[in-house]
Amino acid sequence: MEKLEKYRLLIRQLLSNHATLAENQTEEEIECQLIFDIEHDHYQLLDIGWDGLKRVYHCFIHLDIKNGKIWIQRNMTEADLAQDLAEMGIPKEDIILGLHPSYKRPYTGYGVA
Repeated sequence: MEKLEKYRLLIRQLLSNHATLAENQTEEEIECQLIFDIEHDHYQLLDIGWDGLKRVYHCFIHLDIKNGKIWIQRNMTEADLAQDLAEMGIPKEDIILGLHPSYKRPYTGYGVA
């Protein structure tokens, strides 16, 4: 399987697993949405809806594929997404912690970009 297609598949699998967990914990009027933009390689997990009179729109996970690498742009979960991706077979040098500034990335044990 081509590398890009493999990464797309694994990201969708990872986010789908997190969505299943989130759906069991959300309120009736809050929907857990998976966003898979395969054309531009943007992937998100978010909650959207209403909590009483308060609007809910919260992105928990945002991953991108850029230049053949998976960028973790946001992780508001307790999960170690980088480790999860590595355990799924993605080389650590292809995982970029985009939520860290570039000067810190060489010390993370993952890719630098």
